[in-house]
Amino acid sequence: MSLPIAVDAMGGDNAPAAIVQGALRAVNEHGIAVTLVGRREAVEAELRSAGAAPAAISVIDAREVIEMHEHPANAVRAKRDSSMVRSCALVAGGSARAVVSAGNSGAMLAAALFTIKRITGIARPAIGAAFPSESGQTFMLDVGANTDCKPEWLAQFALMGDVYARTMLGIKRPRVALLSNGEEAEKGSELVQAAHPLIAALPINFVGNVEGKDVFRGGCDVVVTDGFTGNVVLKVAEGIGDFLFSSIAREARKSIGGKVGGALLRPRLRPLRDRVDYRKTGGALLLGVAGEVVIAHGRSDAEATMNAIRVAARAADQGVSGVIAGAARAPVEVGAQ
Repeated sequence: MSLPIAVDAMGGDNAPAAIVQGALRAVNEHGIAVTLVGRREAVEAELRSAGAAPAAISVIDAREVIEMHEHPANAVRAKRDSSMVRSCALVAGGSARAVVSAGNSGAMLAAALFTIKRITGIARPAIGAAFPSESGQTFMLDVGANTDCKPEWLAQFALMGDVYARTMLGIKRPRVALLSNGEEAEKGSELVQAAHPLIAALPINFVGNVEGKDVFRGGCDVVVTDGFTGNVVLKVAEGIGDFLFSSIAREARKSIGGKVGGALLRPRLRPLRDRVDYRKTGGALLLGVAGEVVIAHGRSDAEATMNAIRVAARAADQGVSGVIAGAARAPVEVGAQ
């Protein structure tokens, strides 16, 4: 049987109840082995409440919890017995094949760097997220790990994005683009202009600059940007999606005709809503560390947790971090550390 997925049972707004329920669904519905890490009494109480058999899922006791408001690096250094650090340590020690946490994302980055370590040749890890597009989906990185970036880091993000698209999305020759305020090579900030020739020199299918609107138009498969810009794009996209669907529902309730029309449209709109629902996508991979790490949404419920575990299991099956390590060892220079 495969090694389990280590899950931080105490991370997230709805922990531990939703995390435990999601982990049980991953075990029961998808046959994925899971190890829950957290305060044993709290985790086992949730397992009993859910009617889980004692042997259904393993639990490792971790007495400390890193809270959302804590400084990431300081918390990781001070709380070595936290559920987050202990979960990452299972991957580092070879006792788990991937790790999932819906806790403090900055602390998860720090914990992964502290225990699992960076891939040799990669200066900074990046968080990737999938956006729906007319051609399927567009993968963007970084969406939050690195607020300020160097040009060579963006080149490494492009390399990692190319690997993700080939291994996880099944695209043989992904189209990789650089996010800018214009399609011309000379457009963009100093960072974008400096990164452009570095990415163009990589052995990937670089299609040049794209604008924000192109993320959803399907003109590329991977979009590279710094973590500040990527996080703003991600949060704006989430906000627009919530606004549009709530506005449609509100208008439909204003009249009998609207209610009837809404009822007819609902089955057709549900697949579209699922494409922008973080609960369906599960979580974002942290690329650039020497193991499979998934950062789930802080508001994750049981469904989101289950899907985050599925993402982690698939990344482990595909060996994403190993493929990135191989690409980083390639003869083409992708940026100094």
